[in-house]
Amino acid sequence: MYAAEFDYVRASSIEEAISLKGANDDSSLLAGGHSLIPAMKLRLSTPQKLIDISGLDQLKNISNNGSYISIGALCTHKQCAESDMIQSKCPALSDAASVIGDPHVRNKGTLGGVLAHSDPQADYPGVVLALNASIIVEGSEGERTIEAVDYFTGLWETALGEGDILTEVRIPTDSANANSCYLKFPQPASRYPYVGCAAAMSISGGNCSDVRVGYSGVGECGFRDSGVEDSIKGQTLNESSIASASVKAAEGHNVLSDVFVSEEYRRAMSQVYAKRALEKLS
Repeated sequence: MYAAEFDYVRASSIEEAISLKGANDDSSLLAGGHSLIPAMKLRLSTPQKLIDISGLDQLKNISNNGSYISIGALCTHKQCAESDMIQSKCPALSDAASVIGDPHVRNKGTLGGVLAHSDPQADYPGVVLALNASIIVEGSEGERTIEAVDYFTGLWETALGEGDILTEVRIPTDSANANSCYLKFPQPASRYPYVGCAAAMSISGGNCSDVRVGYSGVGECGFRDSGVEDSIKGQTLNESSIASASVKAAEGHNVLSDVFVSEEYRRAMSQVYAKRALEKLS
């Protein structure tokens, strides 16, 4: 199918993009385009104007600021997968980036685009939750920070305002994030996760001193799993404690059911992947 008619403009700066977005109520930002363009072709999205921000090089950097890793919103999945800094300081993110789609998607798709689109079956939501990330956005009233736990608000919904542009993701450089991973049960064709489990864990004297677990693909949006976290935190890491914590996976959360995977199967696989992630980090 063909997209509805639209106007196109290429922004030369973040400020210009914000101005254009504010002046056009029915507009969409274009970065990698792997979510937006298919939606437009299906007429699920019909913006009157596309604001292309793909040329904003200042949003393509990865840097270590001491207390956090800064990742520009236009960093591609390939960049995130291959960055030595990310692999060292927050490997769960490189794990996720390396298994998104196919090489074409990984070369063009962006971290910020995925988080702004907030597809319930995208890989990154559970990862940024487990890594305790902060989402940096800019709008007409300046810059603000949204903690990952407050960012995902519902099915396809986020805390982004209408005129906001997601510019950066900040990931703390703590011991838990340095010991993190992401594992997923993928749909064979699309590679979207039926279940994606991210975990970050600090260990002291053989005990779990801190842990964060985030899920992608399981619910209407990414979520932190406090049931698993509370069960394993402070415990000696062994087969028994990990098994006891894993059975708490997705308890109290609404779980998706579709033509491919039932709610019951997703719940069961959530437990399996929690177990595998905790075992990998222990």
